[in-house]
Amino acid sequence: MPSRRSGGDSGLASLGPMRAFVAVGAVLVLAITGFAWHSVDSLISNIERIGGLGLGGGRDGAVDILLVGVDSRTDAHGNPLSQDERAMLHAGDEVGTNTDTIVLMRVPNDGRSATAISIPRDSYVDIPGIGMGKINSAYGATKETQRQKLIDQGVSEVDADKQSTRAGRQALIKSVANMTGVTVDHYAEVSLLGFVLLTDAVGGVDVCLNNPVDEWMSGAEFPAGPQRLNGPEALSFVRQRHDLPRGDLDRIVRQQVFMAQLVGQVLNAKTLANPGKLQQLSDAVGRTVVLDEDWDVLAFLQQLQDLTGGQVKFETVPVTDLNGTTADGESVVRIDPKAVKAYVSALVGGDDSDEPAEPAVDPDTVTVSVFNASGVGGLAGQVAQALTSKGFHEGLVGNYSGSSVTSSRVLATKTSDPKAKAVATALGGLTVVADPSLSPESISVVVASDYSGPGSAASSMFDISGTSSATATPVPPAPPIDAGQTGPKCVN
Repeated sequence: MPSRRSGGDSGLASLGPMRAFVAVGAVLVLAITGFAWHSVDSLISNIERIGGLGLGGGRDGAVDILLVGVDSRTDAHGNPLSQDERAMLHAGDEVGTNTDTIVLMRVPNDGRSATAISIPRDSYVDIPGIGMGKINSAYGATKETQRQKLIDQGVSEVDADKQSTRAGRQALIKSVANMTGVTVDHYAEVSLLGFVLLTDAVGGVDVCLNNPVDEWMSGAEFPAGPQRLNGPEALSFVRQRHDLPRGDLDRIVRQQVFMAQLVGQVLNAKTLANPGKLQQLSDAVGRTVVLDEDWDVLAFLQQLQDLTGGQVKFETVPVTDLNGTTADGESVVRIDPKAVKAYVSALVGGDDSDEPAEPAVDPDTVTVSVFNASGVGGLAGQVAQALTSKGFHEGLVGNYSGSSVTSSRVLATKTSDPKAKAVATALGGLTVVADPSLSPESISVVVASDYSGPGSAASSMFDISGTSSATATPVPPAPPIDAGQTGPKCVN
């Protein structure tokens, strides 16, 4: 198999600060399956553990793992990367916590199969405590908001960073659970450096391209056909989304075929029989992986002894509009929450939520007041009219006089109020925020500049599910990719 030609470094070097598109969070967990019978204790002892994430307990006959890739200039233990490592990664000076790879993996309790479901990073979802936004911002936006709040309260920088990081992870976990209908049992996080170290530990990973590419923003410069990539080269391969026919979705396909190939090489090749490579894998995992503290990894790995590449499948959630935009012009990937939950449920064998289904709320029993905090004239009246058309009764309509808000929300005495939830759903999935000053029967809506649901300018293009009736670019799920195929699958 030909080697990857040199080149592309000049493009990366001139790029400046780069967003990291870490593509193999799943692989770092899957890769260590072989360690269960190769002195795993020493490996596990080196992994950073975190608690207080509000995870489930795997009570539905399977283990559901949220695997995320983060852009970090530190290792898993908070130690800054060396200058050589930063140069190798072409990392900028900014500190980023966007989770640009998000994979939900289900492993049945018999450990004989695994399904990894990719979630596009720009999926426009309801982020707890923030409102509608891109799912990859849930971690970082929540972390920064909480960090500044703690600093203002006099908490030390170290403690504020630790507590706000936990809050960011919790927000991402809740966002994924709300989007998919799956309760997350365990959490695994890998940094940019982990991607490179793991790739190099297995001696590089084989890929195949349908056409040659030369794209300066990612540094992706590759010939067509099969080739083997080392860690830094592979990073460029999975970063590219510009100049690809389907943008981020084609990048996800690249990530999936790369993960599938890497899993196959680790599980089926001679990697685990090579002490040198085994040590490299151990070092990569120890420096770059974070796991929740309640995860009995050794017991989990022992369940996976019969797992082979052919039983590892990679899927992607359906998309209703690949090229969606919000009211303020932000580019997003729009999804239909109901369609995503139905798709995921079919893949994983049913809804594993422990919560009983809530009874339907009759809109005719709900009176809603709408207040405008957006600066867009007449928006409150338009939203009130949209709610009336859905059967709700109109309350007060006017400008918002409270403290400044940047995200739209539904206000009620309790966040669990079923009427408030019904209104939030009718407006495209707004966040319900508790306001003790309201009476128990009061439901209010505050529409801010981020609002793009029914009654907004964007609603002429998008219906309640976020789909466009005329201009949307829907993308149904592609056939699954498995890690047991012979040779790498050729992709765009």
